[in-house]
Amino acid sequence: MAASDLRPVPYWASLKANEVYMRVGPGEDYRINWVYHRQHLPLKVLRVMQNWRLVEDPENARGWIMVNMLVIGHDGYVVGKDPAEMHEAPDGNSRLMWRLEPGVLGKLGDCGSGWCKFTLNGRAGYVRQDALWGAAELPAGH
Repeated sequence: MAASDLRPVPYWASLKANEVYMRVGPGEDYRINWVYHRQHLPLKVLRVMQNWRLVEDPENARGWIMVNMLVIGHDGYVVGKDPAEMHEAPDGNSRLMWRLEPGVLGKLGDCGSGWCKFTLNGRAGYVRQDALWGAAELPAGH
């Protein structure tokens, strides 16, 4: 689904390409503030202005990205200082499958009871929701 679809903000989107510019304002005349090199990095879309989206990244940086560089996504990014545990089931007492370093990207599945299904490189398991950027619940109606 394209990020150009109008939807209430905030919502989650992901970078569409391996090189994406974040600008200080909503237009190509504004200075580039950051260059991303992480396709599928999840971003929180905070504001819509024509073909531009004000976004926030996992490090809390904010800036404007052209809508055609975003996709409505279900990607997740491991956050925190310590590795996140991936379990076989959505339960901390289930078998520990892997430890995921901060910065690991993967596909998010359904979340519930504080756990999200998380898949990377064909391996699936469950990670605590609070360890994943892109998995937070957004306000009702979004």
